[in-house]
Amino acid sequence: MSERITISPITRLEGHGQIDILLDDDGNVADAYLRVVELRGFERFCEGRPIEELIRIMPKICGVCPGAHHMAAAKAADAVWGVEIPPAARKLRELYYNAHIAHSHLLHFFALAGPDLLLGPDTPRESRNLLGLIEAVGREPGLAVLRNRGFAQKIQGIIAGHPIHPVAALPGGMAHPLDEARRDEMVPMATSLVAFARSCLDLLEERVLGNPAMAELIDGDVYLHRTYYAGLVDPEGRVNFYDGRVRVIGPEGDELALYDPADYLDHIAERVEPWSYLKLPYLKAIGWKGMVDGASSGVFRVNALARLNVASGMATPGAQAAYERFCAHFGGTPVHHTLAYHWARLIETLFAAEEIERLVHDPEITSREVRTIPDGRPGEGVGVVEAARGTLFHHYVSDASGIARKVNLIVATAQNNAAMNMSIRRAAAAFIHDGVINDGILDRVEMAFRAYDPCLACATHTLPGQMPLRLRIHGPDGTAQTLERGSQ
Repeated sequence: MSERITISPITRLEGHGQIDILLDDDGNVADAYLRVVELRGFERFCEGRPIEELIRIMPKICGVCPGAHHMAAAKAADAVWGVEIPPAARKLRELYYNAHIAHSHLLHFFALAGPDLLLGPDTPRESRNLLGLIEAVGREPGLAVLRNRGFAQKIQGIIAGHPIHPVAALPGGMAHPLDEARRDEMVPMATSLVAFARSCLDLLEERVLGNPAMAELIDGDVYLHRTYYAGLVDPEGRVNFYDGRVRVIGPEGDELALYDPADYLDHIAERVEPWSYLKLPYLKAIGWKGMVDGASSGVFRVNALARLNVASGMATPGAQAAYERFCAHFGGTPVHHTLAYHWARLIETLFAAEEIERLVHDPEITSREVRTIPDGRPGEGVGVVEAARGTLFHHYVSDASGIARKVNLIVATAQNNAAMNMSIRRAAAAFIHDGVINDGILDRVEMAFRAYDPCLACATHTLPGQMPLRLRIHGPDGTAQTLERGSQ
């Protein structure tokens, strides 16, 4: 008879998922799967709506990364009408979007990943959370996290009307300009964000890389996969969140493709499996060979680590220095260590903060010319940005009246789906032996997918609105042990 064990508090991810771990006769891992059991449906109910409404509707997919969907939708709508936005509008969008990246990375590092990295997976479950983290690092550092993430949210609200429900982007630009007073309000916030981002990298060096047990997990083979990587790069090949071309590299760092985002269907295909609502994108040029890594497999990864792997560097001085330190630690790129995603996020946080500081001092940011009114015939458009979790594609097909007839989204978490399954299976096999399972072992398995910062609501566009994670351990005789991490 199967046994059901409830483990609380809720695990640290966004969404509703389930892990099935299959044990052989000796109690060792035979296989493991990440099952996403939420219903997909967001694309379908966007059909029949005016294209300009999608810019406001799409952020409702998720309360964690609405900014990414707002920007991707705006860029897709620009493309539907074939309109070029004014320079000031682009700078406002980039300022907003870098603040969004900073807030999302800080949220993940401290609230979701931090209890693993800074406290360790063997910390008692009741203390392995944000409150336990604040107790460990101190009240003032904890307040600094909240204060600076709040600054990033405040900047988003100033520009887009609301930090969680943005409404400012329109086809052809932005709804309103930025006045001098509001710009001046953001200047000290930008200064603080840069200083705080630097302190986060110092914290990583001291408390994570300086911890031999955690350093062994980051540098070791348990959380390692040699895959392809994809991400946006600017004309100089550097990381860019808002715009660029998609670069794809192989496990040895050789370039497989460099393509315009509108051509994404020439490079990405998707498959489905009966055990998950989350699709499995793969590289068309390589083909689907299953959930395995290596140069012969079409599995690829996106998100912060992938962006650093495909890029030639960073476009701001502090982030470039941090990137060089990162490369030196691992002996160059590509870096295949999955837990290095966390380090990459902090480098990107510094990059986003430095971009915010640059843009708030740009004299053109307060220009009144922030929109080009579309006057063309609507057609088809693709909008792509680098969400905090990786490359995000929005593809809209309009009729002659500007009504959406087809909507396609490929989100970052879906692109990492195969790799997340591989990482879970590898970690489970490394830590579960002879049927021995404890909370520290289970957290090490969860660390395998948590490194990807998955957003399952974005990936499947959930209806239920609940966020439990269930781990189901199957014995060779068919008995199952279910471990549930909360349901709220």
